[in-house]
Amino acid sequence: MTSYVERPDGARIAWFEDGPADAPPLLLVMGLAYPAAMWFRLVPALAGRYRVLRVDNRGAGETGDVPGAPYTVDTMAADCLAVLDAAGAQQAHVVGISMGGLIAQEIALSAPDRVLSLCLTATHPGIANAVLNPEAMAVLMKRGEMTPEEAAATSIPFNYAPATPRERIEEDWAVRFPLAASNEGYMAQAVGSSQWNGYDRIDAIAAPTLVLHGELDALVPPANGTLIAERIPGAELVLVPDANHVLMTDQPERVAEVLLDWLDRHR
Repeated sequence: MTSYVERPDGARIAWFEDGPADAPPLLLVMGLAYPAAMWFRLVPALAGRYRVLRVDNRGAGETGDVPGAPYTVDTMAADCLAVLDAAGAQQAHVVGISMGGLIAQEIALSAPDRVLSLCLTATHPGIANAVLNPEAMAVLMKRGEMTPEEAAATSIPFNYAPATPRERIEEDWAVRFPLAASNEGYMAQAVGSSQWNGYDRIDAIAAPTLVLHGELDALVPPANGTLIAERIPGAELVLVPDANHVLMTDQPERVAEVLLDWLDRHR
């Protein structure tokens, strides 16, 4: 069932809940243009022990296009905090992937008392200080001119490991395409998130932090994970072999194992 939280600017942010209501809350924040439904490979394992809360960011999924474009990271982080409020969760473990990792960093900086632990997955400290792959950036720049199907096919080498079966990739597409961001929603997220920079601030993050990255990540190279882990005091870095950017599809069992181990250590 979809729940919604109304924001002051008129946006209705969609969110979803799985797992026991009395378990520790776990907030999952998805990446650029992806719907919250794309956590589907991890939710069954995580919801066995945690109250899993997922957010459809502005421009994606059942939230869709809303006022206020471009959508800044600060705004999307505030949306996530509003979801925690609506869920009655004073604190939560926060897991963000890619753009969702930027949002997770901002949540930890702007509302440190709300964060039990932090997992920054396949992300970077802000585009101005990120280690970039020029080929991936060229593909992203053209994304706004493509249909979701065209963009998905073009991005396979930047999202998935060579060994990942095509059938598994198409399972992802079957979940993504019905909830695909419009080109306007994609651009609103892309422009807004490109303006964010946490490089000079993330050394103030006090929450226990796991940095999780695929060794083969061609979209956000793993050097970004190393950079973040070096700047956040006490952060742990885990690199997942045979995993590209969408590491929970390339290595779902391994990613679930790493996440549950991390979360269980910080319950």
